[in-house]
Amino acid sequence: MTVNDLSSLFTFLGGLGLFLYGMNIMADGMQKSAGSKMSRFLGMLTNNRLMAVVLGAVITAIIQSSGATTVMVVGFVSAGVLNLTQAVGVIMGANIGTTITAWIVSMNQLGDAFEVFQPSFFAPLFIGAGAVCMLFSKKQKYKTVGEICVGLGMLFVGLDFMSDSISPYTDLPIFSQAFRILGNNPVLGILIGAAVTAVLQSSSASVGILQTLAMNGVVTTNAAIFITLGQNIGSCVTAMISSIGGSRTAKRAAVMHLSFNVLGALIFGTILFFLFLIYPELAAHMITPVEISIFHTVFNVINTALLFPFANQLVKLSGILVPEKKEEKEKEEGDSDESETMKHLDKRIFESPAFAVETASLEVIHMGQIAMENVETAMKAIFTGEKELILKVYDTEKTVNHMEKMLTEYLVKINNLSLTEKQKIVVNHLFYSISDIERVGDHAENLAEQAQYMIQNKLEFSKNSIKDLKEISKTACESFYHSIEARRTGNLDEVRMVSRLEDEVDTLTEELREKHIERLSKGKCKPAAGAVFLDLISNLERISDHGHNLAGYVKDEV
Repeated sequence: MTVNDLSSLFTFLGGLGLFLYGMNIMADGMQKSAGSKMSRFLGMLTNNRLMAVVLGAVITAIIQSSGATTVMVVGFVSAGVLNLTQAVGVIMGANIGTTITAWIVSMNQLGDAFEVFQPSFFAPLFIGAGAVCMLFSKKQKYKTVGEICVGLGMLFVGLDFMSDSISPYTDLPIFSQAFRILGNNPVLGILIGAAVTAVLQSSSASVGILQTLAMNGVVTTNAAIFITLGQNIGSCVTAMISSIGGSRTAKRAAVMHLSFNVLGALIFGTILFFLFLIYPELAAHMITPVEISIFHTVFNVINTALLFPFANQLVKLSGILVPEKKEEKEKEEGDSDESETMKHLDKRIFESPAFAVETASLEVIHMGQIAMENVETAMKAIFTGEKELILKVYDTEKTVNHMEKMLTEYLVKINNLSLTEKQKIVVNHLFYSISDIERVGDHAENLAEQAQYMIQNKLEFSKNSIKDLKEISKTACESFYHSIEARRTGNLDEVRMVSRLEDEVDTLTEELREKHIERLSKGKCKPAAGAVFLDLISNLERISDHGHNLAGYVKDEV
């Protein structure tokens, strides 16, 4: 090997590195620019499978990786956010969305007459302008645009490096011989495509490398097509690895992706194999990057159209390939709120920070709902004197405490992801929200302890005291309920409702204290019961305060 050969090898590896890193930076920037819009996609996923296909394509076009999309889908299915019928639509759409990268690469092939319009011509400008935005802009959105520009520029510079390093060797017999063998052997071509994609963990990247070879006129049509079919299968490896150790449902989602792509490769591979036998001149044609993009897109669109009506059969097939184990069924039947939260906080969702933040927010809402129900249970125990309710409050409080720990650990991991400024603010507020909700859980426990004290000491409230307690507890619980709704909906009307109710609770607290002190002074209430009454309204007032805090965080985010 000569020094020139070594230099070409280093140039190719450097170009590959720039290409992959540029794609990663660009995808990260595009994902940030999508922001909260991506998190709303999940809410649009109803049982309309066609909508799921469209959204799968859009999401993948944004994050530039069908593998990453499928990994997220596996996480969502495992978390119970998506069902398998919805998931199969997203997976089909992901294969269409991943073709966008191939088109970006093929844009570079407009011909020498249009050199000024080629993306590689503007690549240095993209990198320079993007770097200026990233380094000197104070606004997050301009920094994000800078990331996209730098990533796009590096992608094209990397492609040029790879192409330049290969061009001196395009006339060597090894290339024509290798692609002739791959073209004549569909199985080998598919295996090579799958293996390269599995190693790179991205079908977009492996298609880009194939197009780079095609730029130099060394790739035959039959070889390119079989390799491309293999690349689609290789893109499933990331999700398959991700599903290891996951639930049966998560494994089924990954298997559906593999089944979909394998069936597509078998159908197209068989048809095209016989087509190339009939038209050998078509098979021997030197394919261009644009033609690879066309085939990549046509294949994925037609494959989706063909298998779309059989989505339910794909779901059933996944059930056969991944049979249910008895212990898994028993485990699912015994799931608690705590284990449900553990399932929902799936690390696979970290593939998309926007979705990860949204998932954490949903679980904070879930934690808030559990704490609110516990307050209501504690008040019911006070009014009825049922010991079972008191024990239930204690058990639920343990769940709330464990959820606080799990959510805090999850948010710490999210905080280390690549987030926008707004997402960072939301994550910080979710930290505060968890603390406030945990304190509400503590107040519910305090209420239950007072109920237990009343039972043990055989204390009772007067009718007027019970009436007053019901009034303030109803208002305090409504205030906390609307604070949770404010987090769920982001609606400022809910925030204003919390503020109004919190003022009512404060006013009621002062009035009820005065009324109760008056009852005590007239001997209408026992001092021991009076102390309990004052402690109860104090806890309820604090619950309302924490609700006001929760609503305040939402207000600051809008």
